[in-house]
Amino acid sequence: MPIVLPSNKKVAKLVPMTPSKGLGSNPIVAFVATTDPERAKAFYGGILGLRLASEELPFAIVFDAGGTMLRVTIVKEVAPPHHTVLGWASRDIEATVQELEAAGVVFFRLPFMSPDGPPIWDAPGGARVAWFKDPDGNTLSVSYHP
Repeated sequence: MPIVLPSNKKVAKLVPMTPSKGLGSNPIVAFVATTDPERAKAFYGGILGLRLASEELPFAIVFDAGGTMLRVTIVKEVAPPHHTVLGWASRDIEATVQELEAAGVVFFRLPFMSPDGPPIWDAPGGARVAWFKDPDGNTLSVSYHP
């Protein structure tokens, strides 16, 4: 099936990926931007506890995030989106939030969250989520999924 752009020009034939050709068996690589690699290294490595895998200056610093490669890309300016860009699953979200708060992480509440208790949102489906920002303003989260 060809891909049709709004101008009705056909640009390519859409070929379904097969398991042997698709990306389903390949590990994902996560990206986040920073303007200050030293500050990002202190935050992601020192505060969040990720292992520094390599420094590929002046392009990126690379962390091992539980087996996922996290490339912190060095840019001149960060324009953080208004949504979560990275998140970590937690088996005990309340303990994780307390541990990160003790390390200096500041969690924030969204308008629909209760102003009382820990800064954790209880989603209707049973998930629990807490949000915080990295030094460049990127929104990060920890979450529990039953």
